[in-house]
Amino acid sequence: MATNEYTYEQIVRDLKARKYAPVYFLMGEEDYYIDRISEIIEESVLAEEEKDFNLSILYGLDYADRVADIVTLARRYPMMADHQVIILREAQMVRNLDGLAAYLQRPLESTILVVCYMHGTYDRRKKLTSLALEKGVLFDSKRLKESMLPRFISSYLKGMGLAIEDSSAQLLAEHVGNNLSRLTGELKKLALALPQGEKRITADVIEQNVGISKEYNVFELRTALAERNAKRVSQIVSYMTKNSKQNPVQPIFANLFSYFANLMLAYYAPQKTAEGIAAFLGLRSPWAARDYISGMRNYSAMKVLQIIRQIRLADARSKGVDATGNLTDAENFRELTLFILQ
Repeated sequence: MATNEYTYEQIVRDLKARKYAPVYFLMGEEDYYIDRISEIIEESVLAEEEKDFNLSILYGLDYADRVADIVTLARRYPMMADHQVIILREAQMVRNLDGLAAYLQRPLESTILVVCYMHGTYDRRKKLTSLALEKGVLFDSKRLKESMLPRFISSYLKGMGLAIEDSSAQLLAEHVGNNLSRLTGELKKLALALPQGEKRITADVIEQNVGISKEYNVFELRTALAERNAKRVSQIVSYMTKNSKQNPVQPIFANLFSYFANLMLAYYAPQKTAEGIAAFLGLRSPWAARDYISGMRNYSAMKVLQIIRQIRLADARSKGVDATGNLTDAENFRELTLFILQ
């Protein structure tokens, strides 16, 4: 295999084509991709009747001081099979993990060693990572940016033969966040909740099964603020403050900051059409630009700068920084929206 780092898609494609590397060093902040790659290898390399003698699942805590035992196992030949598979889970618990470098210098082609180093990246200056890069597959599983989550949701559901509305994908991404294991769990739950024969996940399905209001959420608030619809803003803020556990103010402030910061950029778009703004801001579709067109119509650039500053102050107050008086989160939230609408 080539001496370069692989993407998740490349690794899965090679595995499906039964192109195997002698070592897979999987590390990073996002557990989901590490788990999926190791699961695919566990499930697909060996036939069921071959697994009893040729599949070894090891745990880092059990092998914390036993790197030599892992090396010995890796140097064993398979029994009545083309390969043996060794999956070392929670490899970050192994104290002298770099001791595996002795094996990686001359790995067996018949052994597939999968090292799952979770919750962080292994020191790239170590010999182990350079050998993994040279002899097999080195994969750094990075957390997805928030802006990439709706696309991930759509792609994941497409793989299940399902579709989702753009607005619903955004809503779900905002509510669940970028923990992909939790997010895919919610998607599976939604898929099971669909009526027989239904292939589209709507806002109604999400509201019924995930507990997100389709009428009173941060995206509806953003649209109401963009349109300077004071009555609608008041209704949404009232609902959110009464249901503060499901609607904590700090993620709301972060979302509003992102919107108004992008709105400031939108003034510089060469083309002020939906298509032009979507392209300039890197939005998924012209539909996503509608709030920016409304915002530019209803707010001057100077007002947007003032709003951005006020959101920063409100966020700081919510964290106890520069807090004045006994302002509650609800009062802080209301004051911010009133300032925006003035």
